[in-house]
Amino acid sequence: MIIKEIHAKSIVSPSKIYTYVINPYVGCHYGCTYCYARYMKRFTGHREPWGDFVDIKANAVELLRKEITKKKPDCVWISGVCDPYQPIERKYKVTRGCMEILVDSNWPVRIQTKSDLVVRDLDILKKGKDCDVGLSIGTADDGIRRLFEPKATKIEERIDALKELHAAGIQTYAMIAPVLPGAEELIPLLDGMVDYLYVDRMNYGYAHPVYTTKGLEKYERNEFFSDVKRIMLRQSEESGIPCTILY
Repeated sequence: MIIKEIHAKSIVSPSKIYTYVINPYVGCHYGCTYCYARYMKRFTGHREPWGDFVDIKANAVELLRKEITKKKPDCVWISGVCDPYQPIERKYKVTRGCMEILVDSNWPVRIQTKSDLVVRDLDILKKGKDCDVGLSIGTADDGIRRLFEPKATKIEERIDALKELHAAGIQTYAMIAPVLPGAEELIPLLDGMVDYLYVDRMNYGYAHPVYTTKGLEKYERNEFFSDVKRIMLRQSEESGIPCTILY
């Protein structure tokens, strides 16, 4: 893993998902094979494989202190093209520093991560007036997880994190994406731990080249995704957990 500190020119960017997005890091330790964010290499100049580098935005907190006074308060997504709680966050605490400023300024925050490290920041989250925390989970089968995201947090640890956050009164959600074999077993496991769900399938266009060179993009229209969609809509209705299917 190649790790270096950089100085960013700005930290709060427009987002197509929410109004703003903050990415505390460039690159991601997890390097999941399906990750759409690998397209970022086109703009960052990195030649290393996706998952082999992380740039730390060392001045992120300083920038946010300045930028937050110049922008209209609105919802911030943390984060779009890296995991804000990847292992390097344990040492550098860039995400934590940004969260402190956002919460103190009463900005709505939507966190999305694969890491149970987010529980570390419960003290900040409890002070927030509008903070939602989501864990990305594509399957209930940790063996399947190891095939697609071998360096990511175990499924059990993510579910435990959701349970702890929810019990602490934090609004929680699960991003079941990309849908992998075993995804259809997730909703019963998450009952009582999440307030809502998102479900999406794989974006083959941005995934690791093996998906297209091996012809796997044909599965975009596979009945597997239709079957999972039907199962999850039924399960969400039975459990009373609102579920948004994004495909």
